[in-house]
Amino acid sequence: MSKLLDPKIMIAIKDLSLAAKTTIEGFMHGINKSAVKGPGMEFSQYRSYQPGDDLRLLDWKMFARSDRYYIRESEVETNIAIRLVLDASASMNHQDGNYSKIDYARYLAASLAYLANLQGDAIGLNIFMENEVIALPVKQDFQHLSRLFFQLEQIKPEGKFTSSTVYKQLYRGSNQKELTIFISDFYQTADEIFEMLNVATSVKHEVVVFHLMSRNELELNFKGYTNFEDLETGETVQIDQTAIRKIYLDSLNTYLEKVKIQALNKGIYYRMLCTDEPLDQAIRDFLNQRKKLKV
Repeated sequence: MSKLLDPKIMIAIKDLSLAAKTTIEGFMHGINKSAVKGPGMEFSQYRSYQPGDDLRLLDWKMFARSDRYYIRESEVETNIAIRLVLDASASMNHQDGNYSKIDYARYLAASLAYLANLQGDAIGLNIFMENEVIALPVKQDFQHLSRLFFQLEQIKPEGKFTSSTVYKQLYRGSNQKELTIFISDFYQTADEIFEMLNVATSVKHEVVVFHLMSRNELELNFKGYTNFEDLETGETVQIDQTAIRKIYLDSLNTYLEKVKIQALNKGIYYRMLCTDEPLDQAIRDFLNQRKKLKV
């Protein structure tokens, strides 16, 4: 299972929808499949097929008997909206090896979206750029999932994290129970990212944060480089990695602990993910929070 969830293999599959499908099927193969079956999956009744319905829900036995298309409806419709929120600021271009943080983020988001759609949940997508937010509404159908994959494929990180004037309108008048999944490297000059998360929690949304870090950042191992550039400001600095490694690691660990505590104090589920780690733990975390929201 872990090989199918390895980011190097996952990102080598250029088709995002195929990579997501492969990832989730690999995950499900290694666990009890009933654990990922949503409560909206129990069969209750048939209804006539309508354009845009998920073709996977067609009942072919009914078609053979009646020569008409019918959809199998679940006994309990899901009432969960899942909003995927991606940080598309320039720092997400940071690379470790052959892939970047944004590569990992888009495949993580695609896999979670595929699993959510499989369970019958409604899915939305927000991509936060410096001066705009790309927003797909929360919907549940296979065509919408395809549009979500397309938007993920188009992401080209640039600039700084978006301003509050851009994203606040997204949460106005939102009364639906929602699980917000925020994927970011938490590169911020002040507390602008937590300001955004405050807005999400203020409307009583359940929030999950996946904080992406690369291995070369965590270990300060950039293979002999001495000049470093801030991807968002363009500023450069020259350093001796060996000389400052201990100071750097102490400062980094302090910062990571601060971010974690800030999140937990706001009732936000937080997990730091290294971009060379398989996705299985992130998927388990998603399933646990989804189950919690249904209670």
